[in-house]
Amino acid sequence: MKKVSIGGGQGFWGDSPDAAIHMVRKGDIQYIGFDYLAELTLSIMAKQQLKDPTKGFAPDFVDHFLKVVGKECRDKGIRITTNAGGMNITGCVEQIRQCVAAQGMSGYKIGYVLGDSIKDRIPQLLKEGWTFPNLDNDSSFLDIQDKIYNCNAYIGHEGIEECLEEGADVVVTGRAADSALFLAPIAHELHWKDDDWDRLARGIMAGHLLECGGQGAGGNYMYDWRSVPRMDELGFPIADVTDETLEITKAPDCGGIICEQSCKEQFLYEVLDPANYITPDVTVDISKATIQQVGDNRVRVGNIHGKPRPDTLKLCIGYHKGWKTVSMLSFAWPDAYEKAKYCGEVIMKKMKRLGMKADDVHISYIGLNSLHLGVADMSQTAIDNLNECVLRIAVFSEDKKECAKIIPEISPLQLNGPPGASFFGGRAHVQEVMALWPTIIPRDAIRIEPHILEVK
Repeated sequence: MKKVSIGGGQGFWGDSPDAAIHMVRKGDIQYIGFDYLAELTLSIMAKQQLKDPTKGFAPDFVDHFLKVVGKECRDKGIRITTNAGGMNITGCVEQIRQCVAAQGMSGYKIGYVLGDSIKDRIPQLLKEGWTFPNLDNDSSFLDIQDKIYNCNAYIGHEGIEECLEEGADVVVTGRAADSALFLAPIAHELHWKDDDWDRLARGIMAGHLLECGGQGAGGNYMYDWRSVPRMDELGFPIADVTDETLEITKAPDCGGIICEQSCKEQFLYEVLDPANYITPDVTVDISKATIQQVGDNRVRVGNIHGKPRPDTLKLCIGYHKGWKTVSMLSFAWPDAYEKAKYCGEVIMKKMKRLGMKADDVHISYIGLNSLHLGVADMSQTAIDNLNECVLRIAVFSEDKKECAKIIPEISPLQLNGPPGASFFGGRAHVQEVMALWPTIIPRDAIRIEPHILEVK
């Protein structure tokens, strides 16, 4: 039975390239996929591209991976899929072209898929009656229409697979769904049909187990992080897929762990309804799935089923929401929390006198409740035992000037407030707030365009 082996090489923009490079050199794989994108990432890339049209993609893919082992990938027949194209797919393609040409890889085929970005089509879609409803609330899209940075649909595997069928050595996309980067090579190699829902579902879950890189192999491991060997050399997961089976493993001679518990954590990650996990390619049912250890660092996943894909696609719209500033002051024992709390009250009194008109002010105490918020242990015992506490004040406003008012009031409190304060990191800066407008779009409103560029 034919087997496809594909590795997960990247969990996010900024992830370490070490595991991917090790996988190419030591692993037995045919493909490797790189996921760089998140909702905020696209907005950052869009903003970069506005300042410099040559930017707007993830240069790490070329600089930290392709320049290092791109030649080895080609020599070993390892083909690559990635959404590093972000908001500037053709810019990414050009950087790849220059890289492989410099390494003498003539005949190298770069596939790329356009069509996920539809910002320029918003006016026409509005005329056609599409309202871009917010999935989280009842806000009107018209309120943000002139503040949009990016508008990207989560596309599926089809365009990527078409490029692979044309012989692409690497395929670059924009906002392809994470798991589609992995489904495409599997479906291509095993010749799966687009309505073979059970097999497509298995391929999607293979991708889901790989798409977060190290998180699927002992990184961010809540069950027993202390048991993860050689975390300084963490390996990333590899999926071995056939027509009937899915197994997760990793390359030899690296750290990390592939076990039932690590796979279960990643398996359920971001899955809202296990019986109806919606992706662009298939609706997945993992409500009765099985996860079983079948060898050293090898887990078999079974009983995954699929249903027809949805008629709509998720649409990620990033827009300018306003401004924020975040300031911090640290306090030492004794009475660290009491002093920090009192200092926060002092600052708020000053802001009232200055007439600051903030839309939102959030005060928390790092070391006590900044992460756990309302469920933090606020008992007197917990408070008395604090060695240190950091006052954190975050101010949001649609008016940039209002955010700036608090900045000069923080550092003076080293000497003008409770004892034991220290100021660090320099003065805060006003920063732009980019927000997400989650919505959906009819599938037939998206026009997917696969292309091939052969390096001469």
